[in-house]
Amino acid sequence: MKTIKPSERIVYQIYPKSFNDSNNDGIGDLRGITQKLDYLKALGINTLWLNPIYVSPQVDNGYDVADYYQIDQKLGTLADFDELVKQAHDRGLDVILDFVMNHTSEKHPWFQAALQDKESEYRNFYLWHQGKNGGPPNNWASFFGGSVWQKDPLADNNYYFHLFAKEMPDLNWQEPRVQTEMVKIAKFWLDHGVDGFRLDAFIHIVKADFEQDMLASDDKPQLAEMFYANLPQVVPHLQAFIAQLHEIKPDIFILGEAASADIDLAVTYTTPPKKSCDTVVTFRYFAEDETGLDPDLLRIGQPLPLDLTGFKANMLEWQKRLEGVSFPTLYWSNHDMPRILTRFDPKMQKDACAKMLATLMYLQRGIPCIYYGEELGMESALLTKLSDFEDQQINEFAKQAQAKGWSKEQILASASKAHKMAVRLPLPFDKSKYQGFSSVQPWKWATSPKTRSVCDQEIDPGSVLAYYRRILQLKQQEIFIHGRFILENTSAELYVYRRILDQKEVWVICNLGEIPQEFKCGPVKKVLLGQNARVKAGTAQLKAYGSLVLER
Repeated sequence: MKTIKPSERIVYQIYPKSFNDSNNDGIGDLRGITQKLDYLKALGINTLWLNPIYVSPQVDNGYDVADYYQIDQKLGTLADFDELVKQAHDRGLDVILDFVMNHTSEKHPWFQAALQDKESEYRNFYLWHQGKNGGPPNNWASFFGGSVWQKDPLADNNYYFHLFAKEMPDLNWQEPRVQTEMVKIAKFWLDHGVDGFRLDAFIHIVKADFEQDMLASDDKPQLAEMFYANLPQVVPHLQAFIAQLHEIKPDIFILGEAASADIDLAVTYTTPPKKSCDTVVTFRYFAEDETGLDPDLLRIGQPLPLDLTGFKANMLEWQKRLEGVSFPTLYWSNHDMPRILTRFDPKMQKDACAKMLATLMYLQRGIPCIYYGEELGMESALLTKLSDFEDQQINEFAKQAQAKGWSKEQILASASKAHKMAVRLPLPFDKSKYQGFSSVQPWKWATSPKTRSVCDQEIDPGSVLAYYRRILQLKQQEIFIHGRFILENTSAELYVYRRILDQKEVWVICNLGEIPQEFKCGPVKKVLLGQNARVKAGTAQLKAYGSLVLER
Protein backbone atom coordinates (compact mmCIF):
# COMPACT_ATOMS: atom_id res chain seq x y z
CA MET A 1 0.00 0.00 0.00
CA LYS A 2 1.38 3.41 -1.00
CA THR A 3 2.53 5.59 1.88
CA ILE A 4 0.55 8.81 2.13
CA LYS A 5 2.72 11.81 2.96
CA PRO A 6 1.38 14.31 5.52
CA SER A 7 1.14 16.98 2.81
CA GLU A 8 -1.05 14.65 0.70
CA ARG A 9 -3.52 13.77 3.45
CA ILE A 10 -7.22 14.45 2.93
CA VAL A 11 -8.93 13.48 6.18
CA TYR A 12 -12.61 12.61 6.66
CA GLN A 13 -13.83 12.63 10.25
CA ILE A 14 -16.43 10.01 11.14
CA TYR A 15 -18.56 10.11 14.28
CA PRO A 16 -19.16 6.31 14.37
CA LYS A 17 -22.48 6.37 16.25
CA SER A 18 -23.96 8.60 13.54
CA PHE A 19 -22.49 7.41 10.26
CA ASN A 20 -24.26 4.17 9.29
CA ASP A 21 -26.12 1.53 11.29
CA SER A 22 -25.57 -1.98 9.89
CA ASN A 23 -27.63 -3.96 12.43
CA ASN A 24 -30.62 -1.62 12.85
CA ASP A 25 -30.30 -0.88 16.56
CA GLY A 26 -30.27 2.88 16.00
CA ILE A 27 -26.52 3.26 16.60
CA GLY A 28 -23.92 3.54 13.87
CA ASP A 29 -21.21 0.90 13.94
CA LEU A 30 -17.98 -0.32 12.38
CA ARG A 31 -19.66 -2.59 9.86
CA GLY A 32 -21.75 0.37 8.82
CA ILE A 33 -18.59 2.32 8.02
CA THR A 34 -17.17 -0.62 6.07
CA GLN A 35 -20.35 -0.71 3.97
CA LYS A 36 -19.78 2.91 2.90
CA LEU A 37 -16.07 2.79 2.05
CA ASP A 38 -16.77 3.01 -1.68
CA TYR A 39 -18.73 6.22 -1.07
CA LEU A 40 -15.79 7.65 0.87
CA LYS A 41 -13.27 6.57 -1.76
CA ALA A 42 -15.35 8.23 -4.47
CA LEU A 43 -15.44 11.46 -2.46
CA GLY A 44 -11.67 11.79 -2.84
CA ILE A 45 -10.43 11.43 0.72
CA ASN A 46 -7.55 9.13 1.68
CA THR A 47 -7.62 9.08 5.50
CA LEU A 48 -10.46 8.16 7.88
CA TRP A 49 -10.43 9.57 11.40
CA LEU A 50 -12.75 7.71 13.75
CA ASN A 51 -14.00 9.34 16.93
CA PRO A 52 -13.56 7.00 19.96
CA ILE A 53 -14.69 3.39 19.49
CA TYR A 54 -13.44 1.96 22.81
CA VAL A 55 -15.51 0.48 25.64
CA SER A 56 -17.14 3.42 27.39
CA PRO A 57 -20.05 4.32 29.70
CA GLN A 58 -20.73 7.12 27.17
CA VAL A 59 -20.80 9.94 29.71
CA ASP A 60 -18.98 11.96 27.06
CA ASN A 61 -19.90 9.95 23.97
CA GLY A 62 -16.84 7.72 24.05
CA TYR A 63 -14.20 10.12 25.32
CA ASP A 64 -14.60 8.49 28.74
CA VAL A 65 -12.69 5.28 28.04
CA ALA A 66 -13.19 2.28 30.32
CA ASP A 67 -11.11 -0.18 28.26
CA TYR A 68 -8.63 0.97 25.62
CA TYR A 69 -8.12 -2.55 24.26
CA GLN A 70 -11.72 -3.44 23.39
CA ILE A 71 -14.33 -2.07 20.99
CA ASP A 72 -17.54 -0.83 22.57
CA GLN A 73 -20.02 -3.65 21.90
CA LYS A 74 -22.59 -1.21 20.48
CA LEU A 75 -20.09 -0.37 17.74
CA GLY A 76 -18.96 -3.90 16.97
CA THR A 77 -16.07 -6.22 17.70
CA LEU A 78 -12.33 -6.28 17.24
CA ALA A 79 -12.90 -8.57 14.26
CA ASP A 80 -15.21 -5.92 12.76
CA PHE A 81 -12.49 -3.34 13.24
CA ASP A 82 -9.84 -5.54 11.62
CA GLU A 83 -12.14 -6.04 8.64
CA LEU A 84 -12.73 -2.28 8.37
CA VAL A 85 -8.99 -1.62 8.32
CA LYS A 86 -8.40 -4.35 5.73
CA GLN A 87 -11.17 -3.10 3.45
CA ALA A 88 -10.00 0.50 3.84
CA HIS A 89 -6.42 -0.44 3.01
CA ASP A 90 -7.60 -2.40 -0.03
CA ARG A 91 -9.05 0.88 -1.30
CA GLY A 92 -5.95 2.93 -0.51
CA LEU A 93 -7.52 4.53 2.56
CA ASP A 94 -5.68 4.95 5.87
CA VAL A 95 -7.42 4.73 9.25
CA ILE A 96 -6.52 6.81 12.30
CA LEU A 97 -8.09 6.54 15.75
CA ASP A 98 -8.90 9.09 18.41
CA PHE A 99 -6.41 8.51 21.21
CA VAL A 100 -7.74 9.75 24.55
CA MET A 101 -4.61 10.49 26.55
CA ASN A 102 -5.55 13.12 29.15
CA HIS A 103 -8.11 11.13 31.14
CA THR A 104 -9.99 7.85 31.50
CA SER A 105 -13.48 6.89 32.60
CA GLU A 106 -14.06 6.45 36.31
CA LYS A 107 -15.01 2.88 35.31
CA HIS A 108 -11.52 2.14 34.02
CA PRO A 109 -9.85 -0.63 36.07
CA TRP A 110 -6.97 1.70 36.96
CA PHE A 111 -9.26 4.23 38.59
CA GLN A 112 -11.44 1.59 40.20
CA ALA A 113 -8.34 0.12 41.84
CA ALA A 114 -7.22 3.59 42.95
CA LEU A 115 -10.65 4.30 44.46
CA GLN A 116 -10.76 1.06 46.41
CA ASP A 117 -7.29 1.11 47.95
CA LYS A 118 -5.11 4.09 48.92
CA GLU A 119 -2.09 1.80 48.64
CA SER A 120 -2.95 0.60 45.14
CA GLU A 121 -0.19 0.74 42.56
CA TYR A 122 -2.65 2.68 40.39
CA ARG A 123 -3.25 5.45 42.90
CA ASN A 124 -0.50 7.55 41.34
CA PHE A 125 -1.94 7.07 37.86
CA TYR A 126 -4.31 9.93 38.74
CA LEU A 127 -4.12 13.38 40.33
CA TRP A 128 -5.04 13.87 43.99
CA HIS A 129 -4.68 16.79 46.39
CA GLN A 130 -5.68 17.84 49.87
CA GLY A 131 -8.49 20.37 50.19
CA LYS A 132 -8.16 23.67 51.99
CA ASN A 133 -10.44 25.73 54.21
CA GLY A 134 -13.04 23.00 54.18
CA GLY A 135 -13.32 22.95 50.38
CA PRO A 136 -11.46 21.92 47.20
CA PRO A 137 -7.71 22.53 46.79
CA ASN A 138 -8.26 25.55 44.50
CA ASN A 139 -10.95 27.46 42.61
CA TRP A 140 -10.28 26.11 39.13
CA ALA A 141 -13.29 25.32 36.93
CA SER A 142 -13.92 22.27 34.77
CA PHE A 143 -14.64 22.73 31.07
CA PHE A 144 -17.95 20.96 31.74
CA GLY A 145 -18.98 23.33 34.53
CA GLY A 146 -18.34 23.37 38.28
CA SER A 147 -15.06 22.57 39.99
CA VAL A 148 -12.26 20.41 38.62
CA TRP A 149 -12.22 18.63 42.00
CA GLN A 150 -14.29 15.69 43.22
CA LYS A 151 -14.10 14.22 46.72
CA ASP A 152 -12.01 11.13 47.31
CA PRO A 153 -14.22 8.48 48.97
CA LEU A 154 -11.22 6.94 50.74
CA ALA A 155 -9.89 9.98 52.56
CA ASP A 156 -11.40 13.02 54.25
CA ASN A 157 -10.39 16.38 52.81
CA ASN A 158 -8.88 14.75 49.71
CA TYR A 159 -9.92 15.22 46.08
CA TYR A 160 -9.22 13.91 42.58
CA PHE A 161 -8.83 16.16 39.52
CA HIS A 162 -11.12 16.07 36.46
CA LEU A 163 -10.78 18.70 33.75
CA PHE A 164 -13.94 17.47 32.02
CA ALA A 165 -16.83 15.50 33.62
CA LYS A 166 -16.41 14.23 37.19
CA GLU A 167 -16.69 10.72 35.74
CA MET A 168 -13.51 11.40 33.70
CA PRO A 169 -10.51 11.63 36.08
CA ASP A 170 -7.31 13.06 34.62
CA LEU A 171 -4.24 10.88 34.27
CA ASN A 172 -0.96 11.78 35.93
CA TRP A 173 1.54 12.07 33.08
CA GLN A 174 4.34 12.72 35.56
CA GLU A 175 4.02 9.04 36.50
CA PRO A 176 6.36 6.99 34.23
CA ARG A 177 4.02 3.99 34.31
CA VAL A 178 1.26 6.10 32.73
CA GLN A 179 3.61 7.01 29.90
CA THR A 180 4.52 3.34 29.44
CA GLU A 181 0.90 2.22 29.43
CA MET A 182 -0.09 4.82 26.85
CA VAL A 183 2.62 3.60 24.47
CA LYS A 184 1.47 -0.01 25.01
CA ILE A 185 -2.08 0.95 24.09
CA ALA A 186 -0.94 2.74 20.95
CA LYS A 187 1.22 -0.23 19.95
CA PHE A 188 -1.77 -2.56 20.33
CA TRP A 189 -3.75 -0.56 17.76
CA LEU A 190 -0.77 -0.16 15.45
CA ASP A 191 -0.50 -3.97 15.52
CA HIS A 192 -4.14 -3.99 14.36
CA GLY A 193 -3.21 -1.94 11.33
CA VAL A 194 -4.07 1.64 12.23
CA ASP A 195 -2.04 4.29 10.43
CA GLY A 196 -1.99 6.97 13.09
CA PHE A 197 -3.79 8.78 15.86
CA ARG A 198 -5.61 11.98 16.62
CA LEU A 199 -4.24 12.94 20.05
CA ASP A 200 -7.22 14.15 22.06
CA ALA A 201 -6.62 17.02 24.53
CA PHE A 202 -2.86 16.41 24.65
CA ILE A 203 -2.28 20.06 25.55
CA HIS A 204 -3.83 19.39 28.99
CA ILE A 205 -1.65 16.49 30.18
CA VAL A 206 0.41 18.76 32.48
CA LYS A 207 -1.04 20.96 35.23
CA ALA A 208 0.43 23.75 37.35
CA ASP A 209 0.72 23.97 41.14
CA PHE A 210 -2.61 22.87 42.64
CA GLU A 211 -2.28 25.27 45.55
CA GLN A 212 -2.54 28.27 43.25
CA ASP A 213 -5.98 29.88 42.94
CA MET A 214 -7.15 31.97 40.02
CA LEU A 215 -7.53 35.57 41.12
CA ALA A 216 -11.25 36.34 41.24
CA SER A 217 -13.71 38.62 43.01
CA ASP A 218 -16.23 35.86 43.73
CA ASP A 219 -16.13 32.30 45.02
CA LYS A 220 -17.32 30.59 41.84
CA PRO A 221 -14.99 28.13 40.07
CA GLN A 222 -12.86 29.94 37.48
CA LEU A 223 -11.63 28.69 34.12
CA ALA A 224 -7.86 28.46 34.54
CA GLU A 225 -6.43 27.52 31.15
CA MET A 226 -3.12 29.16 32.00
CA PHE A 227 -2.74 26.48 34.68
CA TYR A 228 -3.90 23.41 32.74
CA ALA A 229 -3.35 24.05 29.03
CA ASN A 230 -0.16 24.27 26.95
CA LEU A 231 2.27 24.25 29.87
CA PRO A 232 5.92 23.94 28.76
CA GLN A 233 6.27 20.44 30.23
CA VAL A 234 3.72 19.16 27.69
CA VAL A 235 6.39 19.25 24.98
CA PRO A 236 8.85 16.67 26.37
CA HIS A 237 6.00 14.27 27.17
CA LEU A 238 4.57 14.71 23.68
CA GLN A 239 7.91 14.26 21.97
CA ALA A 240 8.85 11.17 23.98
CA PHE A 241 5.48 9.57 23.24
CA ILE A 242 5.54 10.29 19.50
CA ALA A 243 9.20 9.26 19.12
CA GLN A 244 8.36 5.82 20.50
CA LEU A 245 5.47 5.48 18.07
CA HIS A 246 7.76 6.34 15.15
CA GLU A 247 10.08 3.54 16.24
CA ILE A 248 7.14 1.15 15.89
CA LYS A 249 5.72 2.65 12.67
CA PRO A 250 8.05 5.15 10.94
CA ASP A 251 5.36 6.59 8.65
CA ILE A 252 2.71 7.06 11.36
CA PHE A 253 0.43 10.09 10.97
CA ILE A 254 -0.19 12.19 14.08
CA LEU A 255 -3.00 14.76 14.20
CA GLY A 256 -2.93 16.70 17.46
CA GLU A 257 -5.89 18.42 19.07
CA ALA A 258 -4.52 21.73 20.32
CA ALA A 259 -7.77 23.67 20.63
CA SER A 260 -6.38 26.74 22.38
CA ALA A 261 -2.89 26.73 20.85
CA ASP A 262 -1.66 29.92 19.22
CA ILE A 263 0.64 29.92 16.20
CA ASP A 264 3.84 29.83 18.24
CA LEU A 265 2.65 26.75 20.10
CA ALA A 266 1.58 25.16 16.82
CA VAL A 267 5.13 25.58 15.53
CA THR A 268 6.47 23.97 18.71
CA TYR A 269 4.04 21.07 18.54
CA THR A 270 4.79 20.29 14.87
CA THR A 271 8.63 20.44 14.86
CA PRO A 272 11.09 18.73 14.77
CA PRO A 273 10.08 15.76 12.61
CA LYS A 274 9.63 12.28 14.08
CA LYS A 275 9.11 13.69 17.58
CA SER A 276 6.10 15.88 16.95
CA CYS A 277 2.61 16.05 15.49
CA ASP A 278 2.34 16.23 11.72
CA THR A 279 -0.37 18.85 12.13
CA VAL A 280 -2.52 20.28 14.91
CA VAL A 281 -6.13 21.45 15.06
CA THR A 282 -6.65 24.84 16.65
CA PHE A 283 -9.95 26.57 17.32
CA ARG A 284 -8.22 29.94 16.96
CA TYR A 285 -8.98 30.28 13.25
CA PHE A 286 -12.55 31.18 13.98
CA ALA A 287 -12.79 34.71 15.29
CA GLU A 288 -16.31 35.41 16.55
CA ASP A 289 -18.47 38.52 16.57
CA GLU A 290 -19.42 38.90 20.24
CA THR A 291 -21.39 42.15 19.90
CA GLY A 292 -24.70 40.31 20.33
CA LEU A 293 -23.57 38.22 23.32
CA ASP A 294 -25.91 38.51 26.33
CA PRO A 295 -23.75 38.64 29.49
CA ASP A 296 -26.69 37.39 31.59
CA LEU A 297 -26.80 34.08 29.68
CA LEU A 298 -24.28 31.26 29.51
CA ARG A 299 -22.19 31.52 26.38
CA ILE A 300 -22.67 27.81 25.58
CA GLY A 301 -26.28 28.40 24.44
CA GLN A 302 -25.63 31.50 22.33
CA PRO A 303 -24.63 31.14 18.67
CA LEU A 304 -21.98 33.63 17.61
CA PRO A 305 -21.48 34.64 13.96
CA LEU A 306 -18.00 34.51 12.46
CA ASP A 307 -15.97 37.69 12.44
CA LEU A 308 -14.87 37.37 8.82
CA THR A 309 -12.20 40.06 9.02
CA GLY A 310 -10.69 38.39 12.06
CA PHE A 311 -10.95 34.98 10.41
CA LYS A 312 -9.06 36.22 7.35
CA ALA A 313 -6.28 37.68 9.51
CA ASN A 314 -6.00 34.47 11.54
CA MET A 315 -5.81 32.27 8.46
CA LEU A 316 -3.13 34.48 6.95
CA GLU A 317 -1.01 34.20 10.10
CA TRP A 318 -1.31 30.41 10.24
CA GLN A 319 -0.64 30.01 6.54
CA LYS A 320 2.50 32.12 6.46
CA ARG A 321 4.01 31.28 9.86
CA LEU A 322 3.86 27.53 9.23
CA GLU A 323 5.60 27.75 5.84
CA GLY A 324 8.71 25.59 5.93
CA VAL A 325 7.62 24.03 9.23
CA SER A 326 4.48 21.94 8.79
CA PHE A 327 1.04 21.94 7.20
CA PRO A 328 -1.93 23.55 8.95
CA THR A 329 -5.22 21.70 9.23
CA LEU A 330 -7.91 23.04 6.93
CA TYR A 331 -11.32 22.53 8.48
CA TRP A 332 -14.67 24.22 8.96
CA SER A 333 -16.40 21.92 11.44
CA ASN A 334 -15.88 19.05 13.84
CA HIS A 335 -17.73 17.22 16.59
CA ASP A 336 -17.11 20.04 19.10
CA MET A 337 -18.44 23.07 17.20
CA PRO A 338 -21.49 24.14 15.18
CA ARG A 339 -21.57 23.06 11.55
CA ILE A 340 -20.19 25.75 9.27
CA LEU A 341 -23.42 26.42 7.35
CA THR A 342 -25.18 27.02 10.66
CA ARG A 343 -22.36 29.26 11.82
CA PHE A 344 -22.22 31.16 8.53
CA ASP A 345 -26.03 31.25 8.38
CA PRO A 346 -26.68 32.21 4.73
CA LYS A 347 -30.21 33.53 4.20
CA MET A 348 -30.22 32.38 0.58
CA GLN A 349 -28.30 30.14 -1.82
CA LYS A 350 -27.15 27.66 0.84
CA ASP A 351 -25.70 25.24 -1.71
CA ALA A 352 -23.66 28.03 -3.30
CA CYS A 353 -22.44 29.04 0.14
CA ALA A 354 -21.39 25.45 0.94
CA LYS A 355 -19.46 25.25 -2.34
CA MET A 356 -17.79 28.62 -1.82
CA LEU A 357 -16.67 27.65 1.68
CA ALA A 358 -15.15 24.41 0.38
CA THR A 359 -13.31 26.33 -2.34
CA LEU A 360 -12.01 28.92 0.12
CA MET A 361 -10.75 26.47 2.74
CA TYR A 362 -9.50 23.34 1.05
CA LEU A 363 -7.41 24.76 -1.80
CA GLN A 364 -5.20 26.62 0.66
CA ARG A 365 -1.91 25.16 1.80
CA GLY A 366 -2.64 22.45 4.35
CA ILE A 367 -4.40 19.22 5.22
CA PRO A 368 -8.18 19.13 4.72
CA CYS A 369 -10.16 17.64 7.63
CA ILE A 370 -13.77 17.24 6.49
CA TYR A 371 -16.45 16.51 9.08
CA TYR A 372 -18.91 13.86 7.93
CA GLY A 373 -21.94 15.33 6.17
CA GLU A 374 -20.23 18.59 5.31
CA GLU A 375 -19.92 17.30 1.75
CA LEU A 376 -23.73 17.27 1.60
CA GLY A 377 -24.22 20.75 3.05
CA MET A 378 -25.46 19.48 6.41
CA GLU A 379 -26.40 22.03 9.06
CA SER A 380 -26.65 21.67 12.82
CA ALA A 381 -29.89 19.92 13.77
CA LEU A 382 -32.75 21.58 15.61
CA LEU A 383 -32.96 19.50 18.78
CA THR A 384 -36.44 19.29 20.24
CA LYS A 385 -35.86 18.79 23.97
CA LEU A 386 -33.27 19.89 26.51
CA SER A 387 -32.30 16.31 27.35
CA ASP A 388 -31.03 15.87 23.76
CA PHE A 389 -28.07 18.12 24.60
CA GLU A 390 -26.88 15.83 27.42
CA ASP A 391 -25.36 18.89 29.08
CA GLN A 392 -26.16 20.36 32.48
CA GLN A 393 -24.88 23.72 31.30
CA ILE A 394 -27.65 23.86 28.67
CA ASN A 395 -30.20 23.23 31.42
CA GLU A 396 -28.75 26.20 33.29
CA PHE A 397 -28.83 28.32 30.12
CA ALA A 398 -32.50 27.42 29.69
CA LYS A 399 -33.31 28.57 33.24
CA GLN A 400 -31.54 31.87 32.62
CA ALA A 401 -33.30 32.39 29.29
CA GLN A 402 -36.71 31.53 30.75
CA ALA A 403 -36.15 34.18 33.43
CA LYS A 404 -35.68 36.70 30.61
CA GLY A 405 -38.94 35.67 28.98
CA TRP A 406 -37.65 33.36 26.27
CA SER A 407 -40.03 30.71 24.94
CA LYS A 408 -39.11 27.02 24.84
CA GLU A 409 -38.82 27.25 21.04
CA GLN A 410 -36.41 30.20 21.25
CA ILE A 411 -34.26 28.40 23.80
CA LEU A 412 -34.02 25.20 21.75
CA ALA A 413 -33.31 27.11 18.54
CA SER A 414 -30.52 29.15 20.12
CA ALA A 415 -28.92 26.20 21.88
CA SER A 416 -29.12 24.03 18.76
CA LYS A 417 -27.23 26.60 16.71
CA ALA A 418 -24.51 26.88 19.36
CA HIS A 419 -24.06 23.40 20.86
CA LYS A 420 -21.86 20.50 19.79
CA MET A 421 -24.55 17.83 20.23
CA ALA A 422 -26.56 19.29 17.35
CA VAL A 423 -23.75 18.38 14.93
CA ARG A 424 -23.73 14.66 15.74
CA LEU A 425 -26.85 13.43 13.95
CA PRO A 426 -27.03 10.72 11.27
CA LEU A 427 -25.77 11.16 7.75
CA PRO A 428 -28.75 11.11 5.30
CA PHE A 429 -28.18 8.41 2.69
CA ASP A 430 -31.69 8.31 1.20
CA LYS A 431 -35.28 9.59 1.56
CA SER A 432 -36.60 6.79 3.79
CA LYS A 433 -38.03 7.52 7.24
CA TYR A 434 -34.65 7.45 8.94
CA GLN A 435 -32.72 8.53 5.84
CA GLY A 436 -31.04 5.20 5.15
CA PHE A 437 -29.08 5.35 8.38
CA SER A 438 -31.22 2.72 10.14
CA SER A 439 -34.66 1.10 10.06
CA VAL A 440 -35.31 2.31 13.63
CA GLN A 441 -35.08 5.75 15.20
CA PRO A 442 -31.41 6.73 15.62
CA TRP A 443 -29.81 7.33 19.01
CA LYS A 444 -29.99 11.09 18.30
CA TRP A 445 -32.69 12.31 15.96
CA ALA A 446 -34.25 15.47 14.55
CA THR A 447 -36.09 16.14 11.31
CA SER A 448 -35.00 19.74 10.78
CA PRO A 449 -33.29 21.23 8.90
CA LYS A 450 -33.55 18.97 5.87
CA THR A 451 -30.43 17.98 3.96
CA ARG A 452 -30.57 16.48 0.48
CA SER A 453 -29.57 12.83 0.75
CA VAL A 454 -26.55 11.11 -0.77
CA CYS A 455 -28.87 9.33 -3.23
CA ASP A 456 -30.33 12.64 -4.42
CA GLN A 457 -26.98 14.35 -4.72
CA GLU A 458 -25.24 11.40 -6.43
CA ILE A 459 -27.39 11.91 -9.54
CA ASP A 460 -27.19 15.72 -9.58
CA PRO A 461 -24.02 17.11 -11.21
CA GLY A 462 -24.79 20.48 -9.62
CA SER A 463 -25.01 19.16 -6.06
CA VAL A 464 -22.79 20.04 -3.13
CA LEU A 465 -21.52 16.45 -3.12
CA ALA A 466 -20.51 16.62 -6.79
CA TYR A 467 -18.74 19.91 -6.14
CA TYR A 468 -16.81 18.49 -3.16
CA ARG A 469 -15.59 15.66 -5.35
CA ARG A 470 -14.25 18.17 -7.86
CA ILE A 471 -12.60 20.27 -5.15
CA LEU A 472 -10.85 17.21 -3.71
CA GLN A 473 -9.68 16.18 -7.18
CA LEU A 474 -8.09 19.61 -7.57
CA LYS A 475 -6.57 19.35 -4.10
CA GLN A 476 -4.53 16.36 -5.26
CA GLN A 477 -2.68 18.50 -7.83
CA GLU A 478 0.87 19.49 -6.89
CA ILE A 479 0.16 23.20 -6.97
CA PHE A 480 -2.50 22.85 -4.28
CA ILE A 481 -0.22 20.68 -2.14
CA HIS A 482 3.16 22.38 -2.44
CA GLY A 483 2.45 25.71 -4.12
CA ARG A 484 3.20 28.96 -2.30
CA PHE A 485 0.23 30.73 -0.73
CA ILE A 486 -0.35 34.46 -1.16
CA LEU A 487 -3.49 36.06 0.29
CA GLU A 488 -4.57 39.19 -1.59
CA ASN A 489 -5.39 42.42 0.26
CA THR A 490 -9.05 42.81 -0.70
CA SER A 491 -12.29 44.12 0.73
CA ALA A 492 -13.82 42.23 3.64
CA GLU A 493 -16.42 40.70 1.30
CA LEU A 494 -13.80 38.90 -0.79
CA TYR A 495 -11.32 36.13 0.05
CA VAL A 496 -8.75 35.88 -2.75
CA TYR A 497 -5.48 33.97 -2.80
CA ARG A 498 -2.87 32.67 -5.21
CA ARG A 499 -1.13 29.30 -5.31
CA ILE A 500 2.20 29.42 -7.14
CA LEU A 501 4.43 26.50 -8.18
CA ASP A 502 7.30 26.90 -10.63
CA GLN A 503 5.84 28.86 -13.57
CA LYS A 504 2.21 28.02 -12.79
CA GLU A 505 -0.16 30.33 -10.93
CA VAL A 506 -3.72 29.67 -9.83
CA TRP A 507 -6.10 32.23 -8.35
CA VAL A 508 -8.91 31.29 -5.95
CA ILE A 509 -11.57 34.00 -5.69
CA CYS A 510 -14.49 33.75 -3.24
CA ASN A 511 -17.42 36.04 -2.45
CA LEU A 512 -18.22 35.77 1.26
CA GLY A 513 -21.58 37.49 1.02
CA GLU A 514 -24.94 37.78 -0.72
CA ILE A 515 -24.12 41.02 -2.57
CA PRO A 516 -22.47 40.46 -6.00
CA GLN A 517 -18.76 41.31 -6.11
CA GLU A 518 -16.18 41.92 -8.82
CA PHE A 519 -12.43 41.35 -8.79
CA LYS A 520 -10.00 42.34 -11.53
CA CYS A 521 -8.12 39.12 -12.21
CA GLY A 522 -6.57 39.96 -15.58
CA PRO A 523 -6.11 37.51 -18.49
CA VAL A 524 -7.11 33.93 -17.70
CA LYS A 525 -5.77 30.77 -19.35
CA LYS A 526 -8.37 28.43 -17.96
CA VAL A 527 -11.27 28.27 -15.51
CA LEU A 528 -10.54 25.18 -13.41
CA LEU A 529 -13.72 25.40 -11.35
CA GLY A 530 -16.47 27.89 -10.74
CA GLN A 531 -19.98 28.32 -9.43
CA ASN A 532 -22.30 31.33 -9.27
CA ALA A 533 -19.56 33.25 -11.07
CA ARG A 534 -17.94 33.99 -14.45
CA VAL A 535 -14.97 35.82 -15.94
CA LYS A 536 -15.64 38.65 -18.36
CA ALA A 537 -13.02 40.99 -19.87
CA GLY A 538 -10.43 40.20 -17.20
CA THR A 539 -12.85 40.64 -14.34
CA ALA A 540 -14.22 37.94 -12.06
CA GLN A 541 -17.93 38.55 -11.56
CA LEU A 542 -19.29 36.72 -8.53
CA LYS A 543 -22.94 36.41 -7.57
CA ALA A 544 -24.02 35.56 -4.00
CA TYR A 545 -21.45 33.17 -2.53
CA GLY A 546 -19.81 32.70 -5.90
CA SER A 547 -16.32 31.27 -6.31
CA LEU A 548 -13.78 30.76 -9.08
CA VAL A 549 -10.55 28.82 -9.48
CA LEU A 550 -8.55 30.32 -12.36
CA GLU A 551 -5.27 29.39 -13.99
CA ARG A 552 -3.37 32.45 -15.17
